[in-house]
Amino acid sequence: MATSKSQGPPERHHSGREGWLRAAVLGANDGILSTSSLVLGVAAAHGSHHSLVVAGVAGLVAGAMSMAAGEYVSVHSQADTEKADLELEKRELAEDDKGEHRELAAIYVGRGLEPALAKQVADQLMAHDALEAHARDELGITETLKARPVQAALASAASFSAGAALPLLVTVVSPDSAIVTLVAAASLAGLAGLGALAAKVGGAPILAGATRVTFWGALAMAVTSGVGALFGTAV
Repeated sequence: MATSKSQGPPERHHSGREGWLRAAVLGANDGILSTSSLVLGVAAAHGSHHSLVVAGVAGLVAGAMSMAAGEYVSVHSQADTEKADLELEKRELAEDDKGEHRELAAIYVGRGLEPALAKQVADQLMAHDALEAHARDELGITETLKARPVQAALASAASFSAGAALPLLVTVVSPDSAIVTLVAAASLAGLAGLGALAAKVGGAPILAGATRVTFWGALAMAVTSGVGALFGTAV
């Protein structure tokens, strides 16, 4: 008697993490990099410890608000486009139902189904929920990937704030004589860890991911420090 083959655990693909991973990494990376660079730039201009802390707090708040506002506007624009496309699709379904059946069937033929099977699939899916079928397979809009402006804004602000908290905390607790060294070291370590984590979760080479983020972070800090030193000398 044949036994049924047991099913293993569902496959876990890295591509499903791309959206949230990209947003989280960019937000935290920007938080660490912009705040540390700001602190180092003010330090190079001979700012006081108090001035460095104020600069770090201002950078955290301004950056988080900027990230939230930018993400909200961007994703809201996407949501508006999705809404307009769905309204257009509703009208087309009401005005030309048969044509929409043919259009959906043609999509499935293009994906490799035989015409007869494609027509059957299109008919069944449209009988279940015509708008959902067209939104998913014609427009690429699904409930999982649907634009959510408020959620995107809050997530961006939170990830930026989490990243910015690292150099800010180091600035607060460091002695005056070691602020530049400790902020730079902690920030580069944080960037390296962030790059390694993103690479690991995304299925990319860990060393390459950490090195890439650390290099560009060090370059940004060096340039900002140079500008601060230039203006500090000029003053």
